[in-house]
Amino acid sequence: MIEYRNLRVALLGAGSVGAQVASLLLAHRDELANRAGAGLELVGVAVRDLDAPRTADIPRELLTTDAETLILGADIVIELMGGLEPARTLILQALNSGADVITGNKALLATHGPELFEAAEQVGAQLYYEAAVAGAIPIIRPLRDSLAGDRIKRILGIVNGTTNFILDRMDTAGESLEAALATATDLGYAEKSDPSADIEGYDAAQKTAILASLAFHTTVPLDAVHREGITGVTIEQVDAARKAGYVVKLLAICERLTDAEGVEGVSARVYPALVPRSHPLAAVHGAKNAVFIEAEAAGDLMFYGAGAGGIETASAVLGDLVSAARRHVIGGPGVAESTHANLPILPMSRVITRYQITLSVVDQPGVLAAIATLFSEHDVSVETVTQSVQVRPGDTASSATLVIGTHEASEADLAATVTALGTSDVVRSVTSVLRVEGS
Repeated sequence: MIEYRNLRVALLGAGSVGAQVASLLLAHRDELANRAGAGLELVGVAVRDLDAPRTADIPRELLTTDAETLILGADIVIELMGGLEPARTLILQALNSGADVITGNKALLATHGPELFEAAEQVGAQLYYEAAVAGAIPIIRPLRDSLAGDRIKRILGIVNGTTNFILDRMDTAGESLEAALATATDLGYAEKSDPSADIEGYDAAQKTAILASLAFHTTVPLDAVHREGITGVTIEQVDAARKAGYVVKLLAICERLTDAEGVEGVSARVYPALVPRSHPLAAVHGAKNAVFIEAEAAGDLMFYGAGAGGIETASAVLGDLVSAARRHVIGGPGVAESTHANLPILPMSRVITRYQITLSVVDQPGVLAAIATLFSEHDVSVETVTQSVQVRPGDTASSATLVIGTHEASEADLAATVTALGTSDVVRSVTSVLRVEGS
């Protein structure tokens, strides 16, 4: 029997993911040791409440409320507590003690990532975070390592399972957003007390900041990520999208682009967008996640799978644990994060995109000409126009619905066009504005 060096592993947090990590580590300890080349001893699990119910059995003698003492005796620390504090303080303590750290804490990395990576580099430790984005899907390591020699042009990601489930229900079952959210809540995909982290796009924005920083070797702070949620998406928009050959998805978009002034920079943004049904992301259903990468040399790549779930996310954590153990066996300092490209973060106004705009207009001669003039005045070119006429009860004149698709233009010009349309005498209302991505 091979005798392995023993590594002491401390686990902070025993929620849905943490409990599964502990259970799998204990159950597959020998197998993981053979893969890592080192024994992996779970020396303790720090929790807030020793008696709280858990999704997997953890031996009582491993539980403790003293996280700081547990950290000081560990070679590798796994942080799955969530939140900013005390997670930040405990991770810094672990790194400063020389331990490697594994975390799935997207909010912490998006907010304090540079500080944590700097602390790891100073002492030669390593910070692993595969579980922070897209759950079980391996995306951090491919971006950080496999594609490090390539030039990534764009990432389109469905990185929040709750919103994808809701939008998919609206598309496939014809439910309203409110009904689909209720279904998601009943199934445990959405927080019953406050689903805003998901439906307002905060969760997706945190993951976008992490992905953009990795892809473009540039620190992308969370407050530089443009964020829009799905609360304004209507069943009418989803139905219209289906008829036009699109599906509505909440997208995380990370893009290297050159703006109209010739400045090369990075755009990071989250919003609901129209995706052609021919695009691979259109086929991502339910609560699944997917990340679509467009690279200069590798071409198009897509990573698909479970974006959340205790045992699924535990898979990513244990993958990082094996990597950390192998590093300890081999020796040497950890690998620093590559954020030295220092590309500027371009504001949303400089993004080049396309719009689909739905208008209710007065049905009379000259309307199309007047609207076309507004587009021309703001340097936006119209690609497609479809029109339907309807008579509303009580109206003295019939109205028409126009669905206008644009060519690519700057976000600033497109937004100015929408504003001008809203004040036009021939436009009764701007009923829908959605960006088009992935075509």
